[in-house]
Amino acid sequence: MTSPQTARHEGAAALRTVRAQWGELLLAIETPPAEPWPPRQLSHLLRPAAGDEPLVERAPLVLREHPAPANLDALDAGLHAERALFDLADTLAAAVQRAPLDDPRRWTFRSLSDPGSRAHGLHWAAVWVEGRLLDEDTEPEQQLDGTLTAAPFLPLPEHLLHEAHRVARAVEGRVLRALGLDARTVPVPERPCPWCKGELTLHTDPDEAPRVTCSTGPSCTAPVPYDELGRRVWEWHALPALVIALDAAQQPTERARAA
Repeated sequence: MTSPQTARHEGAAALRTVRAQWGELLLAIETPPAEPWPPRQLSHLLRPAAGDEPLVERAPLVLREHPAPANLDALDAGLHAERALFDLADTLAAAVQRAPLDDPRRWTFRSLSDPGSRAHGLHWAAVWVEGRLLDEDTEPEQQLDGTLTAAPFLPLPEHLLHEAHRVARAVEGRVLRALGLDARTVPVPERPCPWCKGELTLHTDPDEAPRVTCSTGPSCTAPVPYDELGRRVWEWHALPALVIALDAAQQPTERARAA
């Protein structure tokens, strides 16, 4: 079984990943499923924002009704993530929450007439659950008059710690898969290497930046280094240049098709 220390670290990291990718997931609901190439991590460099408005500021933070979503996988992932984290927060609050009713740190349950803390969206749920994973606010608090009041929360029991770790990792995996950011190796579709016509392969991993390798090996003349297997490899910093080279190589083909 995962140690409590590892469960805290991995669970908190998973929740931060979900929060970091949440805006991208909600934007993905409004767009058709993306092709493997170019990798989603390059999207901010390759697509223009509206005017001077940063793309991150235009990303929605709350899942809303979508009468005709363009990407059902992304919508399902968003609904699953919200449901799982909201239910987890309810479970943890019932076990460890001791904060008074007017404490803004308190997780409030929904009722027939009030959505409670769920109204604040997934971001708040993820932050709140992370606080419980890390046993934040579990020490008595000193007031201005010097008296001590009970801690707002009790330390998380070990069985709930492992449950929170399991749910956080599962939600992280679901979100990353929906965005194509999970660990996978896929061919770059219909885009041979501009230097040798070898097959290009995209390698993605949630813990690393994407990279591309060429199947030809050392004889490929691309201006990038080799990886440990002797393949030309475009690391993260070189991928924008590869995108430009691939687009330039594609233009004569497209003109020939149109002729």
